[in-house]
Amino acid sequence: MSNGKDKTQRREFLRKSTVAATGAALGLHAATAPAVLSAANPNDKVQVGFIGVGNRGTQLLHSFMKQPDMNVAALCDVYEPFRQRDLSKVDKELRKSLGGRIPKLDEKFDASVERYNDFRRILERKDIDAVCIATPDHWHAIMAIMAFEAGKDVYVEKPLSITIHEGRKMAQAAQRSGRVNQVGLHRRSSNLYKKTAELIGADAIGKVTVARAYRISNMYQNGIGKYPDSKPVEGLDWDMWLGPRADRGSRRNIAPYKFRWWGSYSSQMANWGVHYLDAMRWALDQQAPISVSAHGGRFAIDDDRTVPDTLEVIFEMPCKTLLIFGQYEACGGPAIEQGEVEFRGTRGNLYTGSEGSGYKIIPSTNGQFQKKSPSIKAVEGKRMDKDLTDQHVRNFLDCVKSRKRCNCDIETGHRSTTFAHLANIALTTKCRIEWDAENERITNNDEANKLLHYDYREPWTLG
Repeated sequence: MSNGKDKTQRREFLRKSTVAATGAALGLHAATAPAVLSAANPNDKVQVGFIGVGNRGTQLLHSFMKQPDMNVAALCDVYEPFRQRDLSKVDKELRKSLGGRIPKLDEKFDASVERYNDFRRILERKDIDAVCIATPDHWHAIMAIMAFEAGKDVYVEKPLSITIHEGRKMAQAAQRSGRVNQVGLHRRSSNLYKKTAELIGADAIGKVTVARAYRISNMYQNGIGKYPDSKPVEGLDWDMWLGPRADRGSRRNIAPYKFRWWGSYSSQMANWGVHYLDAMRWALDQQAPISVSAHGGRFAIDDDRTVPDTLEVIFEMPCKTLLIFGQYEACGGPAIEQGEVEFRGTRGNLYTGSEGSGYKIIPSTNGQFQKKSPSIKAVEGKRMDKDLTDQHVRNFLDCVKSRKRCNCDIETGHRSTTFAHLANIALTTKCRIEWDAENERITNNDEANKLLHYDYREPWTLG
């Protein structure tokens, strides 16, 4: 960590450069920013700057690089080996503990691809059309809002935000700017899930009363491990990594990647749950729950995590359906018969997804006092998708050129991410949350509303 004088000087620099990065200071205010790659130039390559190029950021980088009509203009990361694409410089202990979560870093870029430690340098460049944000969750809102103000189109990885307040501010900024925007909930670009929504909407399995999905990964016994606070690994700008979050010591099971198990920077509910909850609410044509209850905690794993190893959440929907998501990280084995999402209807069950597969409808056997013959036939649909990230990136680039709405714009992503945040709030408060979706307020617990946001560390703001 820096000494006191260095910290003071750094904070002053950050304060000044934060102001300098606003749309007005850059001369790129959303109201006057041109629409890039308009219909007059549909064949131009989209110039993309990548902010956060670790595990998921590298996956997105590769997906963008498959597209012939884009160009990698710049890379930004607060960890120098990721930024420079130099695996030999990655801390050896990190490589051992994270395994495949450390990317190979074997891409070959020429000198024209600039490298930055500070994302604001990318936003200052008028030759960059769009940014891809794949940083830890607590950075998404600040970066995306500043990118909109700088006149950039934005692809931001899921979960959209780390608080409900941030998500609403991001949606407002996107609307004000008129820029193209996409949230990385890539099932929104899936033909399979589109078909699933059509089947549910056409009453193919009758009235759906329950939809379920689970994230299962048995991390017993050691989980993410236990480490003391220590000096940041060489090449990691820890102060910049923390950003708006409270100052604290570095720890080797926080950054990179393992931040997913620390509630200040992410959660497994938001990391995984948001994918499936988005798919379920899409299929059911629902915007938000009316109530949420959550149960769980650290039941079996003794590690440094601040999120549960066992969690079950129930969302009650206006359409009289229960959405259930379980995060099981202290046991293994499947929780549903097949697929990754189960829809339970009055006439049958629909199972969809799983390793790029198709869907299956299984008729229900009628119960007590009912005729025993099934009322629908079994149906099986084959695989309909290839790589969902590729399809989602392709949709984003198409919309950058056409200026049309993306498959998962920020408003859509915000509504789905809200499910995850409400689940975390319900667990924290041990309260059944009643939710007013229009005003985005909890109606039965004033204390719970205090968890809709947090105070940022200076000099960071939402603008």
